[in-house]
Amino acid sequence: MRVNGEITDRISALDRGLLYGDGLFETLAIVEGEPQHWSRHMVRLTQGCQRLKITAPDVEKLLDEVRACCAGKTSAVAKIIITRGQGGRGYNPVDTTPTHITQCIPWPEFPLENSEQGIVARVCDLRLASQPLLAGLKHLNRLESVLARAEWTDHAIAEGLLRDNQGHYIEGTMSNLFIIKSGQLFTDPLQQCGVAGIMRDIVMALAEQRGIRCFLRTIDEPQLKEADELFICNSLINIWPIRCVIDRGEYPVGPLTRQLQQAIKVI
Repeated sequence: MRVNGEITDRISALDRGLLYGDGLFETLAIVEGEPQHWSRHMVRLTQGCQRLKITAPDVEKLLDEVRACCAGKTSAVAKIIITRGQGGRGYNPVDTTPTHITQCIPWPEFPLENSEQGIVARVCDLRLASQPLLAGLKHLNRLESVLARAEWTDHAIAEGLLRDNQGHYIEGTMSNLFIIKSGQLFTDPLQQCGVAGIMRDIVMALAEQRGIRCFLRTIDEPQLKEADELFICNSLINIWPIRCVIDRGEYPVGPLTRQLQQAIKVI
């Protein structure tokens, strides 16, 4: 672990990331010591810093740190955390110098059947709050996901689906959600809440390349139940089909999901 380039596992107790969740993070897959989809992650991180008015880190120096942190790892997970740093008492973010943290985490051993046979998901009771200024950002305030994930302990359930206060399906606790109907993709536009995942962008780009129409539209209860296929995605799992949503229905692992899974393998 490195903090501002130095090998250490300590940060100040006055850091605003700790005090207020004032910052952003990225989670990247590492293959043979190299971060995957680096440029996409850095675009999102830089844009997020701009929206939060945090000075963005030097991307080239950050890449060197990630490589050094994960050197020699065949597969691992890199986590990059950017906070506003220390500065002043209270909420007013004045006179701050950002903190950046890089971590290398062992690769999680996901069950192979999640990708091949599909997963069982549930619908969470927690509803996502609307905040357009933060919508799409992977900011440090993840309490909604923490509380949603605490709703179940059954290991047979791989993911929980999150709705907003209007009942629209937004995402999973750790993933983005797509539904397929009549050969077309649908996913929430994330204008009010949710995280705009890197794999979400990749899936939409791959769909466009293959002539598959993808619509950014809200997904309500009837649309979820009547979908031909469902899947979730993120930068670590790529695509997991959903074969069952408890109390909502069962779904086949269909041809369009399989096509997109195969397309991701060759990029």
